[in-house]
Amino acid sequence: MTIADILMLIAVTCIWSLLLVNIVLIVAGYLYYMQIENEGIPALPDEIPFVSIMVPAHNEGKVIVRTVESLLALDYPRDRYEIIVINDNSSDNSSELLGALAGKHPGRNLIIINTDSITGGKGKSNALNIGFAQSKGELIAIYDADNTPEKTALRYLVGELMNDAKLGAVIGKFRTRNRDTNLLTRFINVETLSFQWMAQAGRWKLFKLCTIPGTNFIMRRHIVEDIGGWDTKAIAEDTEISFRIYQMGYRIKFQPKAVTWEQEPQTIKVWFKQRTRWAKGNIYVIVKNIPLLFERSASRVRFDILYFLSIYFLLLTSLVVSDLLLILNALGYVHTTLEGFSSFLWLLAITLFIVGTYITLTTEKGEMRLSNIWVIMLMYVSYCQMWMVVAAYGMYTYLKDLVLKREAKWYKTERY
Repeated sequence: MTIADILMLIAVTCIWSLLLVNIVLIVAGYLYYMQIENEGIPALPDEIPFVSIMVPAHNEGKVIVRTVESLLALDYPRDRYEIIVINDNSSDNSSELLGALAGKHPGRNLIIINTDSITGGKGKSNALNIGFAQSKGELIAIYDADNTPEKTALRYLVGELMNDAKLGAVIGKFRTRNRDTNLLTRFINVETLSFQWMAQAGRWKLFKLCTIPGTNFIMRRHIVEDIGGWDTKAIAEDTEISFRIYQMGYRIKFQPKAVTWEQEPQTIKVWFKQRTRWAKGNIYVIVKNIPLLFERSASRVRFDILYFLSIYFLLLTSLVVSDLLLILNALGYVHTTLEGFSSFLWLLAITLFIVGTYITLTTEKGEMRLSNIWVIMLMYVSYCQMWMVVAAYGMYTYLKDLVLKREAKWYKTERY
């Protein structure tokens, strides 16, 4: 075998191993969805816990009013939750809008914290730490500034958490509010349903593991106190705090019936900046937690560490190598006898990708439509390839910041 054959064989083996892991997660996730389909809202305890809902917001004037009004309308006892909006060094009209809202809803436990360039403007983690210092709830819930949670979302989260002492946090899911705006938002809609939420469901079903998203989740107050708040160096603060909860011996459960709707990027430029921030932030968390692979006490989380390592390092490298070898082989610069075999596996992988992705969509009302098959096919040859660029650029910027000892910058997603 030539060197090109060996490299191609390794790349194809890695890609297919990860594809099979994804298929297992899809099957397990689908079974979990079916398992809870007929379950109602978990019962709240007799003594209903007080919840502090925190909303970090920087220049969110376009969306913040709708978000706060949806939180005020939650189906949860009014006197048992507070809403803390951290208006973090905003230069738009957020302060005026929030002030008007507070005046419109007196006595509703709506707290507005306005920071300046000295106290704030340092990213989401810093804003959450500021809000937490003024909170009083025994449970802490987080929502992003563009979210409109369904009325029952908080009841689902609180009910699940209070009914199981082993849970440190419970996460709901977010749906794409602007999914029909253009082709990009349709891609994002499919991505969130298939590759985020179905994978979360599968990981919970098989390993009782989930990763906290940036929004629509709840956790116990003492956890935040015990870990000293949010890591201000982490721009993927959600993934980072997940691993710290794991290390405390708690589990994080996924409750797909706790739903919030959020606005997704509508242009490639905004999407690329957001996803690059996610990739760089997750790489920081992976590197920070790699030592856990060698600790016996962290055996429960080894799958998650290996899972993230595989996605951001192994899969990316394997895809780049296999694509490069196929291109060089076609141009005549290298020769690989596995070209035909790898092409067959490539076509089979595409087929499994389309079928598996479409199956995950059948768990959502309104998504089981023929047009989504074409969206998924287009997604494979465009959106998924763009992800490779995002992951590679995220790695590059992470290493650049590391070498130059620069502080990671927070990029706020543009709203519409």
